[in-house]
Amino acid sequence: MESMDTVKSNPRGIPQAPFVEKIEEYVSTYDEVDPTLKKFQETVAKYKFMEVNVLRRATGLREKIPDIEKTLEMVKFIESKNETSESFGTSFELNDTLFAKATIEPTDTVYLWLGANVMLSYPIPEAIELLTSKLSTAKESLAQCEEDAEYLREQITVMEVNIRGSEFSKWALNVWDDCKWGKPP
Repeated sequence: MESMDTVKSNPRGIPQAPFVEKIEEYVSTYDEVDPTLKKFQETVAKYKFMEVNVLRRATGLREKIPDIEKTLEMVKFIESKNETSESFGTSFELNDTLFAKATIEPTDTVYLWLGANVMLSYPIPEAIELLTSKLSTAKESLAQCEEDAEYLREQITVMEVNIRGSEFSKWALNVWDDCKWGKPP
């Protein structure tokens, strides 16, 4: 049987929970039960911590992806208007409830917010390439987060089954000690 220190992991390094089929081989004396239970419970806590972080990251990506898609769609729209040399009117958000009207003249560049109050000017083809790349990366990251969340749920379940087995073993070893039946068969 593998020890908990030499376990496999998923592609992003999340360790695989060991499944203890025969708890009596893993825990053979009453004194081994409590440290084993504690180790299992610590592992479950670590998995739950990782799960919270993965789910938080996935939530952030789910919010970010539509923004990237809207920005990409708008840059492509500006590119299409440039081909016809038409100006067009739009409303843009200044604040949550405050909008301003503007007329957009044909242009070869767009300004993209990169975050942390940083805005850069990009030629339209480069902006489309950058946004397409960011969108692809965000979607891949979201898929990985969802995969990791499912993997973590499975590992938590395995560890909870191990805990129940250890608790049963503790009970059984206690009964054997109380009844003076000797060691378990």
